[in-house]
Amino acid sequence: MKIYHKFLLYQNKWIHPYIRVALGVMTTLTYLASILLIVGLVYEHGFTISVAEAHQLQRLYHGVWIVFLSDISLRIALEYKDTRQTFSKLTWILTFLLYLTLVPVVFHRPEVEGAIQAVWDFLNGRIYHLALLLMLSFLNLSYGLVRLLGRRTNPSLILAVSFLIIILIGTGLLMLPRSTVAGISWVDSLFISTSAVCVTGLTSVDVASTFTTTGFVIIILLIQIGGLGVMTLTSFFAMFFMGNTSLYNQLVVRDMVSSNSLNSLLSTLVYILGFTLAIEGAGMLAIWSDIHGTMGMDIHEELAFSAFHSISAFCNAGFSTLPGNLGNPLLMSGHNPFYIYISLLIILGGIGFPILVNFKDIILYHIRRFWRFLRTWEWDGRRFYHLYNLNTRIVLIVTFLLLVVGTAGIALFEWNASFAGMSVADKWTQAFFNASCPRTAGFSSVDLAGLSVQTLLIYLILMWIGGGSQSTAGGIKVNAFAVVVLNLVAVLRGTERVEVFGRELSYDSIRRSNATVVMSFGVLFVFIFIISILEPKLSLLTVTFECVSAISTVGSSLNATPLLGSDSKLLVALLMFVGRVGLITLMLGIIKQKKNTKYQYPSGQIIIN
Repeated sequence: MKIYHKFLLYQNKWIHPYIRVALGVMTTLTYLASILLIVGLVYEHGFTISVAEAHQLQRLYHGVWIVFLSDISLRIALEYKDTRQTFSKLTWILTFLLYLTLVPVVFHRPEVEGAIQAVWDFLNGRIYHLALLLMLSFLNLSYGLVRLLGRRTNPSLILAVSFLIIILIGTGLLMLPRSTVAGISWVDSLFISTSAVCVTGLTSVDVASTFTTTGFVIIILLIQIGGLGVMTLTSFFAMFFMGNTSLYNQLVVRDMVSSNSLNSLLSTLVYILGFTLAIEGAGMLAIWSDIHGTMGMDIHEELAFSAFHSISAFCNAGFSTLPGNLGNPLLMSGHNPFYIYISLLIILGGIGFPILVNFKDIILYHIRRFWRFLRTWEWDGRRFYHLYNLNTRIVLIVTFLLLVVGTAGIALFEWNASFAGMSVADKWTQAFFNASCPRTAGFSSVDLAGLSVQTLLIYLILMWIGGGSQSTAGGIKVNAFAVVVLNLVAVLRGTERVEVFGRELSYDSIRRSNATVVMSFGVLFVFIFIISILEPKLSLLTVTFECVSAISTVGSSLNATPLLGSDSKLLVALLMFVGRVGLITLMLGIIKQKKNTKYQYPSGQIIIN
């Protein structure tokens, strides 16, 4: 027995390194095969291909299938113990489904018609093979991206690069012949892709007449990916489908999605996706109920229209499939519920996922309280005073104030101007809609170039503030704005601590909020200065409006975007990217972080005022 154990130890010592190398090579091949599969599918559906090209693509798909089978088989055969621990239940299900594709290879097609023949045909079907391989490819690439975090790579840099990669992929997809009616330049394609991924809505071409149905599908997928966040999606797939990840990975992802603990990390990711799908689904049904039978569309076109605008509104993207955006004559009369639904979707998407999770906790608390009453017939009179956390209170109050002030201000200045000729109900609906869009959706129901200067100033401040943190909205965020205002009040009152709702704001929150405001003004000044030189024919207000709209990922424009030159379009696209990734996040990824020192310099006073 001792000799046998020595033999096993000796064998593991010499063989295990080779096993690791072999599995590492297979992992690399799997990543490559995943990329090739996606490229092949894009080529097949983006171009008109010949019979010979279709045959070559089929050989490519067959090769990818062999790589996946070999990779999983080697892992199970050589490292079954580790594989059993790392693979989740869903991964084992996908593995089983992959092995089922061997059935048509091993067994001939049954001659007798029936259920067995139908199952054989399904397992041998092209749709089943490609759908399974595509899912496995996405999961592998997601797991690979999350594994990069385990190499102590700067998370902020990975977040920025992941957005950049999706933008470049979207640029290529939108340039496919089947995506556009008559083609598109690479600058415009890059601009639209950046606007979609950064959920902005600025467009350098007429979207309705430029893109085909395939192009709209690509745009809405880019919006959904950009709205949720690349790392949110990849982290969910990696952790939910591919099994365990390193502790460092989980810590980084926890900070990205603002989870309370590692135990609630996966549930937080599930809540984010669940809230998104539920709200977008409810919004789609609400929009469809209002437009049904009024726009000359069949049922499929109505559902597609409703889904597109529900996703675009919740993600605060501002894209529309209609000429003239939401100011199209088909919508401007008799569709006030439509504008209200869109506004509510914008607000829900802009308050932030942490607030939605807090709402879930509050609702569950009251449901349990009521259920306890039904069981015992004794009402629990105790009140839980901290159901609404500090972040939720601040975001809801500031959001409410901005909506009320914005609606009243826009109604005041446009009542007999842009809203002239409308009924009273229409005017208030349009005022509420136009107060919701700058935060930060970018839909338009009236020509913004025809608005008064006062209304445009209201637009500018609403766009600059934006929505809530950890949301699909942009801007400096209402959280940072509230903290800066509270800090200002504390300074004016002569208090050393910034207090609100019985809580003292942390020093780090105040520092980051002040830094965000200063950096926002600094970046805006630089880009406005440069674009004003490149576009001398545009007024300073127009350039400022365009830049604020871009960095706040709003998408509202004074009809100046199509008039910009290629250099200016690239600068505006860069502003959209900076605004979506976040100024602080981007700087953390670029600037080398200084280590905390254990010593402290003597304090000094700077003369202020």
